[in-house]
This record gives sequence, C-alpha cells and structure tokens, in this order.
Amino acid sequence: MLIGYARVSTSDQTLNLQKDALEQIGCSEIFTDTISGSTTERQGLDAALSYVREGDTLVVWRLDRLGRSLKHLIETITKLNTRKIGFKSITENIDTTTSGGKLIFHIFGALAEFERDIIRERTHAGLQAARARGRLGGRPKALNLKKASIALALYMDKNNSITDICKTLNISRATLYRYIQAGKR
Repeated sequence: MLIGYARVSTSDQTLNLQKDALEQIGCSEIFTDTISGSTTERQGLDAALSYVREGDTLVVWRLDRLGRSLKHLIETITKLNTRKIGFKSITENIDTTTSGGKLIFHIFGALAEFERDIIRERTHAGLQAARARGRLGGRPKALNLKKASIALALYMDKNNSITDICKTLNISRATLYRYIQAGKR
C-alpha cells in the first residue's frame, strides 16, 4: 500500500500540488504538516511513520519534504528499511523497493558519511591551529583569580549575604559555590 506524506513550511503555502501528485500515483492515505522542515516535532510525519506497516511504501513528492537534513533523511529511510517499509520520492524518482533505488540511497548514505567526516576533520584541524596560537577555546571563566579571591574573602565574612555577594560580583549562586569549593581545596 502506498502512504503519502506532504509538507509545506508556512500556512501561506498550499499542499495541493503535493497532494495531487500523491493521489495520482495511488496513495491510499496522505498525512500532512504545515510546519518548517527544521522543526523536529512534526505530527503528520510521526502519524505517517506510525501508520505504515511492513510491505507498505512511504511516498513523498520531493526528498526535502521528508528530511530536515541529509542526515535526518538517511536516518528516517534507514528506519523504514529496517521495518521492511519502502520509500519513494516522486520528483527524484527514487524507489527503495527497486535495486536501482537502493543503490541511489546507499550512495546518498556514503556521501552523508563522507560529509560528516570532512566536517570532523576540519573542526579538528581548526582546533589544533587555534591551540598552536595559544587559544584554548571554551567558555571564559566567570571570575579571574583576583575576583575569585575577593569572592572567597566576602564569603568568609559572615556579615555578607550570599545574595549580596552574587549581586556585587554579578555571578550566580552556583558559580559562587563552585569557586568557594575550589578555594577550600
């Protein structure tokens, strides 16, 4: 059985083109979303994924209607494949129920993995270059050494309240307690 899924990003857009294409190829059910593709919570997609059964094929008008990114698209289609559910994209003419469609899908998967590896390598190289220039990265400390010693001194004076110390140094209670613990060691 063919199950359709259609999505538009805003309520100004219409689902008619996608629905017509899905109906034309014989989808018995069509699930829809009117929500940005970058949003993780998509009720229509979740309903479609819950509805499809082994032997069914989930059909979309275009690949970008299903996945937020190539990684998400591949994850979704992989989950479908493990459940023995096919996937079909009308515009790109990809059908994972055929050997050619499976080949295309595996090529996409390899390209996505290659892209992730390249990004990881670039990030690693950038961090090494920054370290070589003396930059450590990460979030800056809330208090320098001088302010940390002031915080400890203010804390030791029982006339100062925790709230007043935090307001004076413009830090949170958690930060104050973290520096006090470190100062007591």
